[in-house]
Amino acid sequence: MAEHASGARPARGSQPLVIPRSAADEQRLKLERLMRHPEKQVLISEKPKEWAPRPPPEFVRDVMGSSAGAGSGEFHVYRHLRRREYMREEYMEKQAIQQRQDDEFQKKLEENRRMAEEKTEKRRKKRQKLKQRKLLAKKSKQEQLKVTDGSEPSSSVEEEEEDDSSMEKVDDSEAPSFIMGGR
Repeated sequence: MAEHASGARPARGSQPLVIPRSAADEQRLKLERLMRHPEKQVLISEKPKEWAPRPPPEFVRDVMGSSAGAGSGEFHVYRHLRRREYMREEYMEKQAIQQRQDDEFQKKLEENRRMAEEKTEKRRKKRQKLKQRKLLAKKSKQEQLKVTDGSEPSSSVEEEEEDDSSMEKVDDSEAPSFIMGGR
């Protein structure tokens, strides 16, 4: 007890004073302090709500008159009302700008999606044409062999066609090639 009276504080868990030298050190110290008591709940604050002007009153009690000779105290009331009205107008302008930007973003997103679909469709048609050309080339080659050999053509062409269609995988290029991500 005599030690407390002299003004010296008792050592708290014999922890030395550590001064963080960088952001990483500061974060490490905070984590160590949190991990000393893992059963203790940690409150994580949520994103603060955006400021919005309070709604106008339903009934206005202190209506300013238009008579001359208003007192000096009325100026402060007027100034406060004017400041509040300017803040309300600024808030509405910011909301309009935000809404316009969101609409433009959605239009751009839809345009990108449409362009990606068009590219995908064009590539799909190109692949189908190429596949048909290959099939026609195989058939004509088979017919040429048939004419030169004079024998019955084997059903290998038909088997290959069946194999191609059964083993055809879902093509990655079927998905849209570019879609701009969300905010």
